[in-house]
Amino acid sequence: MTHETSSANQDDAIWARVVDCLEAASETKATDPVVLDLRQASHLADYFVLVSARSDTQVRATADAIERRCRQAKAHPLSVEGARHGQWALLDYGDFIVHVFYEPVRKFYELERLWSRAPRCELPAGLAQSPTSGIEPAQLPSR
Repeated sequence: MTHETSSANQDDAIWARVVDCLEAASETKATDPVVLDLRQASHLADYFVLVSARSDTQVRATADAIERRCRQAKAHPLSVEGARHGQWALLDYGDFIVHVFYEPVRKFYELERLWSRAPRCELPAGLAQSPTSGIEPAQLPSR
């Protein structure tokens, strides 16, 4: 097996876990999903996954659902921060980091602007559209 094939398989496995997180977030009615590709921008992680919630309770429920889904796939977070407070939960899985924000907190921190050099990933159909964003999957920029 060549290095390129191994790298591609690893990227596919990481992306599959990212999609699992997006599906779990969608099941809790989290909104405005965005995945930033950090592979060229940072060594921190390969991807940032960002979703919004409309309440502290929904932030906690979404973070719990993501953690449960990943645990079923035998993936465990290296750390979990803020989930008990409900304003912003951060789940660090090493290759990707999930941010679940209470909507006003997401607007305040503007991680998408802070990481504006990182391209947005095209999301799978059904996960790209959210009630508050108004962005249809066909409108997402492909990079």
